[in-house]
Formats: sequence, C-alpha cells, structure tokens
Amino acid sequence: MRLDRFLTETTALTRSLAKKAMHREEVRVDGEVVKNPATQVDERSVVTWNGERLALVGLRYVMLNKPSGVECSARRGLYPLVRELIDLPHVERLQTVGRLDVDTTGLVLLTDDGQWSHRVTSPRRRCAKVYRVSLAEPLVGDALAHAVTRFAEGIELEGEEKTTRPAELVMRSATEAELTLHEGKYHQVKRMFAAIGHHVEALHRESIGPLVLDERLAPGEWRELTEAEVAQF
Repeated sequence: MRLDRFLTETTALTRSLAKKAMHREEVRVDGEVVKNPATQVDERSVVTWNGERLALVGLRYVMLNKPSGVECSARRGLYPLVRELIDLPHVERLQTVGRLDVDTTGLVLLTDDGQWSHRVTSPRRRCAKVYRVSLAEPLVGDALAHAVTRFAEGIELEGEEKTTRPAELVMRSATEAELTLHEGKYHQVKRMFAAIGHHVEALHRESIGPLVLDERLAPGEWRELTEAEVAQF
C-alpha cells in the first residue's frame, strides 16, 4: 500500500494533507523520515505521524438499535447522526446499509465495507426486511383481507412507475402489524398503508435478511457483528 493511502486510512488526513505532513518531516517509516508518498508499506512496517504509531483498523460491521430522532444520513442536518452513537476509531467512515426515517426505530446496519453493503441492499437479492407497524386505527375484517391481498399483489404508489413488490402483511393485533418487504422505496411502509387509508403512528424495523435485532440492545446501543453474521450475506 502507498504511504499516502496508508495515512488517509489511519488518520483524518486527506491525500493532499498527508503529502504536506510528509514534506514537514512528520512521518516516519521504521524510524526513518519519509517524504515520498509512493513509498510502499505493509503490515510489518512501523509508521508514525508526529510520534504516534498508526495502524489500519480493518473493515467493521455494526448492528445498532436506532432510536427515534436520529438521522441515517452522512451529513448532520437537524438531528444527530446514527454513527455519532458508535464509539469506534474513524467512525466517520461507517455508512448505513440502507436507511430508516428519522422517526423510525430499530435495526440499522453500518459498515465501511462497500461490497458487503451492496450485497445486502442490491435489489436483485430481494433481501427481506421485517417491520413492526403501529396504526392509528384498527385494521380488521374485510378491510384487513383487502389489505393483505393488495400488499401481496403490489400497490401502485404515487410518483412510482412500477407497483411495489409482493409484501406479506400479518396483524399482531387490531392496530399492530408485521410487514415484510423485499425492497426499499422512499417512505415505503407509510405510503403503502396510506394507500389503503391507514396512518402509521410508529414504525420499527426488526430484521434485515437473516439478521434479527439483538434484543439485548437498548435504543441507542450497538455491537459489532460476529464473523458468522457477516458471512450470512
């Protein structure tokens, strides 16, 4: 690996700032000052910047129980960011694997492994996502039967050229539903229920593919995925 890339991977330096640091003789490799950004380093090299030894952190995979009022975006807007809840080195490199609305709670995955993220979110894989939906009004009887059929057949949402993919709707109670989707359109759950005349009061994601939200994680808590969990995708 080039030394300038190593510095950008292990610090907050950009490529240009890394080169400037080298020119200021702040960077050493195996005890020697190095100014050439193309110098090759590997896991055996001892690289320091201003006397601090640097090390690659590797790829990370995180499960978070997202609370309400937190954004999944990369840049902070009106609300805190999900990655600000995570105490890991270079947390700014973690990206959400798909998103949840700011008021939606539950399972969020984050990683700095772009290929793994693509495998999880690729439409071709039709990865199932299960949501717990709290409705403002009861959904029972003929209305429920009609909703189950419409969701299974696909619903034409306003502004969309294609109908939604078949979804499975199961009622846990008169006002609490379990909905399984195989895609991720903008505000999809809320728009689907709005299409059948129902308002979603609360929304919680319980699982993504084979990964189920760890019940030991309180809202705002997180943990890294095990190797076996990562390998499921």
